[in-house]
Amino acid sequence: MKKFVLFFYILLLAVPAGAQETYLYARRDTCDLYLDIFRPSMDAELSFEGKDKPTILYVFGGGFIMGQRVDDFVLNWFHRLNENGYQVVTIDYRLGMKGVKVGKGLIGAYKSVGQFYQAQQIGVEDLFSAVRFLSDNREELGVDPENLVLVGSSAGAIISQAAEYDILCGRTGELPKGFRFKGMMAFAGAVISADGAPSYPSAPCPTLMLHGTADKAVAYNKLGAFGRGLWGSSWLASHWKKKGFTSYCIYRFKDRTHSVAAYMDYIWEIEREFLEQNVILGRSRNVDAVIDDPTLPEWYQNVTLKSIYK
Repeated sequence: MKKFVLFFYILLLAVPAGAQETYLYARRDTCDLYLDIFRPSMDAELSFEGKDKPTILYVFGGGFIMGQRVDDFVLNWFHRLNENGYQVVTIDYRLGMKGVKVGKGLIGAYKSVGQFYQAQQIGVEDLFSAVRFLSDNREELGVDPENLVLVGSSAGAIISQAAEYDILCGRTGELPKGFRFKGMMAFAGAVISADGAPSYPSAPCPTLMLHGTADKAVAYNKLGAFGRGLWGSSWLASHWKKKGFTSYCIYRFKDRTHSVAAYMDYIWEIEREFLEQNVILGRSRNVDAVIDDPTLPEWYQNVTLKSIYK
């Protein structure tokens, strides 16, 4: 999209509560896609040890059938990030499973892997378009596309993990040449594949993965057979360890379910340390930790694949 038309697309009357700016970043056959920018607080420290803090690019969850770029439960987290000097961009993407019928139980989900994979890749395509928009309009928007940390929740985490994997495999779509994310945080994420387990040709960007060990919606380890299914945080960490990758962290929340997908505002100190050490300072830092904290909330005990796609 040309820079000279950028501000034609600022929709001041459509700005969600708390957002400072809203932009149309892409037009599809079925819908228009928007992004919001939440700017850092006026008195916030914008650097850490002399290096600029990254912009957080957030991708919402909702099982590819629902969700929106700004929900009440993330606003406090956005504000926390702003107060700590981090700019936030949150984006729309097309919901690829909306209206799609999924068969009963795990067998039904297995037979629908192709549709889930397509939904994942539609999200990746939209994410790449948003990055391109930010890059093409970097001066007007005040967003450095070379300093983006991708954060996803649930389906958004799946899109985020798949996007980074596609970049490593050379499937970069309309991304700027040579683009890489500065880092990634995946809350209850995974990679969906209909063509075998993911095999990373090189190390992903610095990555923080957070997952409940009892998650029945997005597999903590893996779910599937014969090369078709979903490879979760625990499996990815094991794969990366075997590969000798040196800048990823995984926090395993003991006996927690899919609630971890909404823990963004509850584990700020874990996020802060990752952002400062792995991302901003670029240190090779691996953490593999089990968190057993009964004070953390539990909302989604009964959320399963069956309950989402009933």
